[in-house]
Amino acid sequence: MLPLPRTNAAAVDRLIHLLDTCASTIHIKQIQAQLIRQNLCEDTTIGYGFITACQSVGLLESAHRLYSQIKKLDVFIWNTLIKCSSHAQSPHKSISVYTRMNRNGVFPNHYTFPFVLKALSDLRDVKRGQCVHTQIVKMGQLNDIYVQNSLLNVYASVGSMDLCQKVFDEMPQRDVVSWTVMITGYREAGRFDNALNVLERMEFAGVRPNQVTMVNSLSACSSSGALDVGMRIHGFVKRSGWELDVILGTSLIDMYGKCGRIEEGLGVFQSMEEKNVFTWNALIKGLALAKSGEEAVWWFSQMEQGEIKPDEVTLIGVLFACSHSGLVQVGESIFRSLVDGKYGFAPGIKHYACAVDLFARSGHLEEASKIINEMPFEPTKPVWGAFLAGSRAHGNLEMSEFAAWKLIELQPENSGYYVILASIYSMMGRWIDAEKIRELMKERGLKKDLGCSSVEHQPLDSVNELVA
Repeated sequence: MLPLPRTNAAAVDRLIHLLDTCASTIHIKQIQAQLIRQNLCEDTTIGYGFITACQSVGLLESAHRLYSQIKKLDVFIWNTLIKCSSHAQSPHKSISVYTRMNRNGVFPNHYTFPFVLKALSDLRDVKRGQCVHTQIVKMGQLNDIYVQNSLLNVYASVGSMDLCQKVFDEMPQRDVVSWTVMITGYREAGRFDNALNVLERMEFAGVRPNQVTMVNSLSACSSSGALDVGMRIHGFVKRSGWELDVILGTSLIDMYGKCGRIEEGLGVFQSMEEKNVFTWNALIKGLALAKSGEEAVWWFSQMEQGEIKPDEVTLIGVLFACSHSGLVQVGESIFRSLVDGKYGFAPGIKHYACAVDLFARSGHLEEASKIINEMPFEPTKPVWGAFLAGSRAHGNLEMSEFAAWKLIELQPENSGYYVILASIYSMMGRWIDAEKIRELMKERGLKKDLGCSSVEHQPLDSVNELVA
């Protein structure tokens, strides 16, 4: 770029100062007028300042309009537009700018691609991601680790872990971000064993994990029941002297709760200086899963007395705990308080499912039926599943029959519910009706699952999912 005349240089300095201190839309528009009048739009320093200032006051569209009219732009300005659009949650705009950049014959560089790939990751657009991947290879930019990590993130964002693994395996060097993206991608794709295998490979490679790595690894442990790995991670955290912030501490509590070792989770909870609603929820859910109902209720009462207010998830956890520990009166009191608006939000379908389970499990079938009839939602599978499980457990075959039919209406393709209904009819001595159900299964092309003995637990499991 040729040196600016002195008058222009002074104008540039003044505009840069104005952009650094700009805090209103009126100022942006005044500065834009000066840029056009003094022909300074193509100056890279001015361009960067103007675009970032527009972003800060929510006028990024003004920058796009201004620079869409100028064809000869430096790659630095194009990159700034793409970057700011990406950070302003405008991924579509980032891709639009990138497309215009290519049409104008400006070659992207290794700073361009991470921003473009971030936008594609946010959009979960793997097809265009592959097109950009091809362009990266053609331009010889694939050896840049930031570009490679961004590619990993695109493929991981849509669960294309085979493509992600291929890119990863071909990388000559990998940093902690590379490994963490792989672990996170496998976890989000539900391939928890793969996620933990990557963690093990990372350890062997001598790459030190960061807190993001460990949080995602703990989540994989929680979902797969890998207590031994979770405890190893906890040991590493202790040896490293890491502070148990709300994210890492909550992840540890959640892992211990879901792996059946909530006593260790309670120890983590008590050692944390800062806690948020997710931390409390992880503890209460863990106690609920451990069937430590009285303890869950006690911690719930402690939460009520503190600064952090219970949310919808908290109430699901404590109601579930009451149900599985037989604390009917306590659970009923909490549910009634929720209905009366004590917690500042109305009960949702999951709260009603827990309440139905609370009463049905304890044999209060009429009360459970009343809740179903009065709830402001159409009953779902967990609701009827809880009612069916309670009705069967307490020998009420008529109510069991009614609930089983409701489940069949909701999921006519689930052979398990037909098997349960046929079994109910057999217990009632209604052999003809039991045979009709078997015939209905044949008409609908359904077969009895070889593992059908486990189907009787399905209604109960559907309620367990609410808290787990």
